[in-house]
Amino acid sequence: MTDLTALTISEIRDGLSTGRFSALELTDAYLSAIDAANARFNAYIAVTHERAREMAAASDQRIAGSEAGPLEGVPIGVKDLFCTKGVHTQAGSHILDGFKPTYESTVTANLWADGAVMLGKLNMDEFAMGSSNETSYYGPVVNPWRASNSNADLVPGGSSGGSATAVAAHLCAGATATDTGGSIRQPAAFTGTVGIKPTYGRCSRWGTVAFASSLDQAGPIARTVRDAAIMLKSMASSDPKDTTSAELEVPDYESAIGGSVKGLKIGIPKEYRMEGMPEEIEDLWQRGIDWYRDAGAEIVDISLPHTKYALPAYYIVAPAEASSNLARYDGVRYGLRVNGDDIIDMYENTRAAGFGKEVKRRIMIGTYVLSAGYYDAYYLRAQKVRTLIKKDFETVFAAGIDAILTPATPSAAFGIAELATASPVEMYLNDIFTVTVNMAGLPGIAVPAGLDKAGLPLGLQLIGRPFDEATLFQAGQIIEDAAGRFMPQKWW
Repeated sequence: MTDLTALTISEIRDGLSTGRFSALELTDAYLSAIDAANARFNAYIAVTHERAREMAAASDQRIAGSEAGPLEGVPIGVKDLFCTKGVHTQAGSHILDGFKPTYESTVTANLWADGAVMLGKLNMDEFAMGSSNETSYYGPVVNPWRASNSNADLVPGGSSGGSATAVAAHLCAGATATDTGGSIRQPAAFTGTVGIKPTYGRCSRWGTVAFASSLDQAGPIARTVRDAAIMLKSMASSDPKDTTSAELEVPDYESAIGGSVKGLKIGIPKEYRMEGMPEEIEDLWQRGIDWYRDAGAEIVDISLPHTKYALPAYYIVAPAEASSNLARYDGVRYGLRVNGDDIIDMYENTRAAGFGKEVKRRIMIGTYVLSAGYYDAYYLRAQKVRTLIKKDFETVFAAGIDAILTPATPSAAFGIAELATASPVEMYLNDIFTVTVNMAGLPGIAVPAGLDKAGLPLGLQLIGRPFDEATLFQAGQIIEDAAGRFMPQKWW
């Protein structure tokens, strides 16, 4: 029998339905893999052995009774940003020390209702603030990929680095993730996995720890385009508990896969051809263009003129919202408490000890741009830029463009601590191709498209119309079919 942890979600579904293996056997295989390898990767913060086996046994009963759900028996890892009832939920931060929610996030509740099995909680950048998964209180996550002839540990990207590593290293069949400025798509590109950020409002934010409320969106990281489509169908829903949740029916995304892209108009934005772009990224992008042209799609050069303002505007809007959202962590009701002489002293001591360096930096930036005298100069202006970015996309889609093709990242994965002494701006530049999608609230998918000269994975990104994730899955399959699937050579 094939190694059970090597099976895709669609293959798991077929194997369980035909009785080739049981959900409990599958779950035990994953738990064994986690126990053997997690110390090397640091992908899981908490592993829920007993709960996973209980959920798998229940799945086997439902399968036997012909009551299987769409994700029945599929072992899933959950990013530490999603509240899971009675299970460690700390957003990778010390300030939420010991917090175990008394409720379940809507996204995870949807997954469990469809039969998925929870393996545990996955590491992440603290409060989702980071592009390398090095800001976590629990330490950095290690990418399962290594450069040719090198033993150096690489970052998996962030903030959903634990999710991406766990999927790529076969420590879960799929994982939940979140994307505020590229935190699904960048780690997917760094690990040779598929990650989709849905349209803002497609997945409920209820029960998900907030970073920047107008930008955050949940989505899956999986091994194939089909698996990502299967997962998103279960994760997405209309939710009365989230006022930003869209009251739209969730389509069957999987049915879009395999459809012809003949006649689709694929836009190529000239502004994404950045000065100093590595030749490998340029070549990868051109290969993607050729694949779509060969598949019968029409390639159209387009302009998104306000792209160059997206990154600075994002790093005003996101910290501003973060400084507001993180004000609730004060040591009074839950999490870490560091005593002081009075309540103000306790607040200050708790927040000083509880928040990491990057989170403190962003809180201070956000508080500054919202302060009297600077609100108009920074925050208000950034919101106006955001509107212009959104209008750029609206103009392009109104002209008949079906999807936009860009690189996913400006490089392959870099070494752990490689940017530790660099300016924070160098780290922020990892989001240069992804933040526009969040600023405009659009869907975007990253699909593995090739390897660089060091043998590390590179991804291409497709950006779609609002709530048209189906076209992204349809078009994403073209890249997967042309490029093939990529897996790291096992060294652990």
